[in-house]
Amino acid sequence: MHRHKNIAASALVSMLLMTALTSCSGGETRSVPKLPARVCWNAFDGEDVASLLPTGDRATVDTDPFVLAKPADSPTCSIYIDGNTKFQTYALYEDFERSIDWSSYEKAHPEPIDVGEKGIVWYDGAASYIICEASKTPSSPGKYIDLTISTSDLPDEEKLRRALPALMKQFVAFAQRELNCTGAPRP
Repeated sequence: MHRHKNIAASALVSMLLMTALTSCSGGETRSVPKLPARVCWNAFDGEDVASLLPTGDRATVDTDPFVLAKPADSPTCSIYIDGNTKFQTYALYEDFERSIDWSSYEKAHPEPIDVGEKGIVWYDGAASYIICEASKTPSSPGKYIDLTISTSDLPDEEKLRRALPALMKQFVAFAQRELNCTGAPRP
């Protein structure tokens, strides 16, 4: 009899705890907010990006016009989940290839990827660059586009690291199309 009372008491405690937890969450499981079919200048498939994002109540996409007309132009696209940046891409126009500086990513132990002229991937981001117009001499400017994807606090680091090279390929293909630069011969 004593054993049945303990089982009944345990069952009651479990049921009350489950009811309390369900009441707190409203009985709903959180999901990743829906993104448009294409995001960030239409460069990325919205489902590809959404599959990497954390759960939340609201997603917001904030995109600058993709204009790279002069050195230092740097359009950015940010995807926020509940007001916090979780996925961000940007392009930067550099007039010299030597100006492309990824040294800030060295602590993240990046690995090379075969995307664009050169590419790297690390635990929460990727970078690549393309040449639209190569410098004719070491002192004459060209048009080099540095492309970066960065993320913050995404739930599945391994899935993210596997997905980043494909996302960077989408970004490179988009930038080449948009800027009419399919690669320029080196002098």
